Amino acid sequence: MSARTMPAAGRWAMYVGVAILFAIACAFLSNWQFLRNAERNEQLRLVADNYDAAPVALGDLLPPGDELSPGDEWRPVRLTGQYQTDDELLVRNRAHGGSAAYEVLVPLRLDEGRVLLVDRGWLPPGSRQPEPDAIPAPPSGQVEVVVRLRPGEPVPASGRTAEAGQVPTINLGLVAEQTGPLEQGAYGLLVSESPAPAEAPLPIDPPDDDPGPHLSYAIQWILFAIMGFGFIGYVIVSERRIRREEIEEARERGEEPPAPTHAKLDPLAAHRGRKRPRDRDAADEDALLDAH
Repeated sequence: MSARTMPAAGRWAMYVGVAILFAIACAFLSNWQFLRNAERNEQLRLVADNYDAAPVALGDLLPPGDELSPGDEWRPVRLTGQYQTDDELLVRNRAHGGSAAYEVLVPLRLDEGRVLLVDRGWLPPGSRQPEPDAIPAPPSGQVEVVVRLRPGEPVPASGRTAEAGQVPTINLGLVAEQTGPLEQGAYGLLVSESPAPAEAPLPIDPPDDDPGPHLSYAIQWILFAIMGFGFIGYVIVSERRIRREEIEEARERGEEPPAPTHAKLDPLAAHRGRKRPRDRDAADEDALLDAH
């Protein structure tokens, strides 16, 4: 049975069913956006709590061989050791300054023998080649460094690689293949070096504190669900009004009421396809003229 031949009650029940299914889909999407908003708020809270905390010893947050706890990301630590300048690497395709920049990675051998990878900052592409024109050297000899701990990045899903002396991402396993043994639980994002070098890579900006559009999207999906019920209600009310007008017009002409038109889900269709009823006084005048 099609919508055009279905009884009005059944057709309206179908309309309401469609509105309910649409509302369920909107509720699912709204809940998903609420969850994303909660996750984003948790990320912002973590940065706010850890980013400017007082530096502590590396062993307090990252014992040898352990993974960095998610709650300790961005925590500053103080290190003492020597940079392994011969193992310096570039990580490519990093978004800085509106370009595909490079970040400078140098292992730091600590006094206790551990080796932690340090991201010293970023450099723009060169003037005549993709690689930077020059890479500022790290301080030589004993150095005191403050870094913020970050977990290693995953291997690129695309499978992209990089030439010798570069890595496609800060995956600590890939880096260790070129530098030798390295702490795999985290790497350090440079905050300061002492003694300070004459030249250094550009510092990496703090993480973005924009909460994102997730909350507004969640509210929009709720409004869409409400609008769906409102539209169905409008269609049903319009169909009933159109049917009453058809019956009244038939009675004025002394005819039997016509079969329901169902308005084809378009409450304006009946108005477009029906002649405007004549004024009663005009009809009486025509009848008198016909009699004479």
